[in-house]
This record gives sequence, C-alpha cells and structure tokens, in this order.
Amino acid sequence: MSLIKLVNLPSFGDERGGLIAIESDQSIPFQIKRLYYIFGTQSGVSRGFHAHHSLKQIAVCVKGSCRMILDDGQNREQVWLDTPNKGLLIGDLVWREMHDFSDDCVLLVLASEHYDEADYIRDYDEFIRFAYDDTTK
Repeated sequence: MSLIKLVNLPSFGDERGGLIAIESDQSIPFQIKRLYYIFGTQSGVSRGFHAHHSLKQIAVCVKGSCRMILDDGQNREQVWLDTPNKGLLIGDLVWREMHDFSDDCVLLVLASEHYDEADYIRDYDEFIRFAYDDTTK
C-alpha cells in the first residue's frame, strides 16, 4: 500500500484568479486544530526528520515546490508537492522529511491536533522501534 495519499482540494477560479477552499471534515478528512507554514527555507536546507505518535497532517505547497519523503519503517516513498490544489495526507507513525525547497516555496501544514512536543519522535531508530512494536499502535 502506498504511503503517498494525495487529497484534491477544491479549486475555483476565473479570469480574476484562483481560490482554494479548505474545510475541516470536508476537503480535509479531520478537524483542523493547528496550521502553520514554512517559508524562506535556505538553499540546501532540509526540514522535518521526525514522526508523530498520534497526529494527522495535510501538507500543501501553496507556492513553489518541495520534495517530501515519507517512511513507515518498511516503505520509503517520495513525492513532489508543486501545486496548491493537492495536499499530501500524512498519518500517524510516518517519518517525514522535506527537501529541495524552491526559493519561493511556502509549505502550509494543517494538523489534527494542537502542538505537543511529547507527540514527536525525533530519532529515527526510536521511530523504527515504535513502527515495528504492535503494542504501541
């Protein structure tokens, strides 16, 4: 089963420009409790390198592009985010990395929970232990 799950975001537009509506439990398959965006990432800098115990996210490049790598401990896949009407759904216990940000990249992330440092797994070896331990799921 592929780790790459893209969500189509409803896009409306005409000669005046485009509009994308993002709604909890509609275009986004969860209640949005937090959102943040990453911008101004310097050339050659990568971000992420963590997983979450219990958090769902949608990542959308609202401008520019970046390469996302997702890893569930068995499979490692990559996808380019480069359009504002596609979101990448990232589930629980998925290691994520963000690479190759374009100079103009703005990456919007919608999260199912509020920020909680205790939910982060920042060490890949620890992530692998959780990913293979059925008692933690």
